[in-house]
Amino acid sequence: MADTPSSLGKHVVRAVSRAPMTFKQRAFIFEAWRGLVLTWGHFFRNMGRHIKVALGMKSLPGSITDQYPEDPAVMAHRARTRHRLLKRDDGTPRCVACMLCETVCPAKCIHITAEESPKVGIEKRAKSFDIDLGMCIFCGYCVEACPVDAIHMDSNDEKVSTYSREQMIWSLPELLGDKKKNIEELPK
Repeated sequence: MADTPSSLGKHVVRAVSRAPMTFKQRAFIFEAWRGLVLTWGHFFRNMGRHIKVALGMKSLPGSITDQYPEDPAVMAHRARTRHRLLKRDDGTPRCVACMLCETVCPAKCIHITAEESPKVGIEKRAKSFDIDLGMCIFCGYCVEACPVDAIHMDSNDEKVSTYSREQMIWSLPELLGDKKKNIEELPK
C-alpha cells in the first residue's frame, strides 16, 4: 500500500516538519545545567525566606514540607473522602439497592446484593453493600448517581490506608457507622 494521500481515502495527510534542534538542545549537559540552576534558585530563595522569618524580619514564608502523621492534613470543605451510607429516621439504611452506583462506578469497586424489603413503601433494600477502597478512585460518580441520596463522600476520614487488602473492603455496617472498622496499627 502506497503512502500517498489517495491511499488514505478521504483523509489528507501531510508531513509536519519540525525545527531542527540546536547544539545546546542536543547536548544533554546544557539542559541538565538549566534544570540545576532552576532547582538551586528555588532552594536559595526559600532558604532566604526561612532565614528572614527566623531573624524576625518581615518576609514571605518559605516552602515547607507537611509532616503528615504528626500534623493532620487540612481538608478542603468539598473534599471527597471515605464513603458513608446514610440512614432513614427509623435507623434503616436509605439505600434501595437500585444498583446505579455499582453500574456507574468506573473502578467496579462497589458490590451490592439486593433483597426484598419488609416495609410496604420500599420495594427492595441492600442485603450487602461492599466498597473496596483499594480499587476506588474517589471520583464521586456513585454519589451523583444515587437517586435517594444514600451515599456521601464527606466523612472527612482521610486515613484509609491499611496493611492488608482485606481491610480495604468496607461493608454495610461499617459504612453506616454501626460497626467500627478495625484497622491494624503499625507494629512498634
